[in-house]
Amino acid sequence: MEPEVFVNIFRQALWLVLILVSAVIIPSLIVGLVVAIFQAATSINEQTLSFLPRLIMTLVALAFGAHWGVGKLMEFFVSMIDQIPQVVG
Repeated sequence: MEPEVFVNIFRQALWLVLILVSAVIIPSLIVGLVVAIFQAATSINEQTLSFLPRLIMTLVALAFGAHWGVGKLMEFFVSMIDQIPQVVG
């Protein structure tokens, strides 16, 4: 049981979390930026105007990306199961 094996597993897990979170957050950030520019240009200071489009975009990103994300998680889980002999032995 070498520490490098655990560091590699931890690195893979963090990378997967970063990719999965980015797939949901980045579209929402882009929509939020567009709404913020619109609000600044028109001097509208309504808080709910920026919240609803970001919420809808987050739900759309989750709806379209959920199958892909679950597939990535399943691939990671299978690779972790395959690495059990390396970790134990």
